[in-house]
Amino acid sequence: MKTQFCSRLWIAWVAIALLATCSRRIYQTVYPTLNDGRYDSEFPYRNCSAELKQIGETVKMVNAVAYYKSYVFAENLRVRKSQLRPDFIKQNTSEIIYFNEATAGTATLILRQNDRMAFLTCAHIVNFPDTLVRYYAFEDGKPSPFVQSLSVKEKQTNYVTNIGNVGELSILKIDEDKDLAILGVQFPAAADRLVPVFNYPLGRAKDLEWGSFVYLLGYPRGVKLVTRGIVSEPNRDKHGEFIVDALFNRGCSGGIVLAVRDGVPNFELVGIAKSAAAEYEYLIRPNSSLDQTNYDLHFPYTGDLYVDYKANIQYGVTHVVPIEAIQTFFRDNNEFFLRLGYDFAYFAK
Repeated sequence: MKTQFCSRLWIAWVAIALLATCSRRIYQTVYPTLNDGRYDSEFPYRNCSAELKQIGETVKMVNAVAYYKSYVFAENLRVRKSQLRPDFIKQNTSEIIYFNEATAGTATLILRQNDRMAFLTCAHIVNFPDTLVRYYAFEDGKPSPFVQSLSVKEKQTNYVTNIGNVGELSILKIDEDKDLAILGVQFPAAADRLVPVFNYPLGRAKDLEWGSFVYLLGYPRGVKLVTRGIVSEPNRDKHGEFIVDALFNRGCSGGIVLAVRDGVPNFELVGIAKSAAAEYEYLIRPNSSLDQTNYDLHFPYTGDLYVDYKANIQYGVTHVVPIEAIQTFFRDNNEFFLRLGYDFAYFAK
């Protein structure tokens, strides 16, 4: 009896030892397989908070405001666009209105050299039209050829937050097709020169696969945020455009997208987020100057009404500008940037 008990005990210990050995073997053999040279599709196996925090210091919120002067024409004048010359505008304007358009997004500091800084962002964040022409509508709602107003951009300001005393940024170059823009500034001597610059390797969006794991850093709704996503539809075009399922919100545009090659902290820049799928609907709104905090909702609104549209974001479908398109943009404009005093050799390679 005692012999049988000892035998069973010995067998049990052998089984436990084998399980423990197998567990260690799995742990030791699975993670080394990350060294395959491909982008990871697994959730990171170790903590990388310090590295993400460091990268996040290079990512800033960018704000752009365009100021317009709008010339309004009476409907009975039946003004056509071809008539909009300076003398005609001066003589026939019935009202002048001033307004501004504002946007916010994300920009990454990619260059700090001598007395210059440069930021990478999306073009649609800072690209406001110089003129806006609005038309009257016929009674059936169809647009007429008669101009209601001509709005002319008088000024635009671009600035980033949490970066010290650098002042307003200039738009160095815009590519509407690729949705890319470079903002630059010559900063004063009193500016914070210790602001970190993004210095992680440039990756290859074309190497991404279905299910590749990525991080996104940006400023949705003005809040600094890091989120994650999974790649779908890799190599949608010749530059390697792809889609991720990350939750995109207003302000994420321009946020960097990082893939992981052979385990964290081996981050590589594979693109910047540019847009999400959305559906638009028209709505009626009051004057934007209405102080809603003091308005009594028990009384009917009697002020002017305006037609506006609202974008309903389809969360989980985020489009990305691939790093190959960004590099092509820098190569195509390398001489232009050098004449301005900005050397983007690292991105133009």
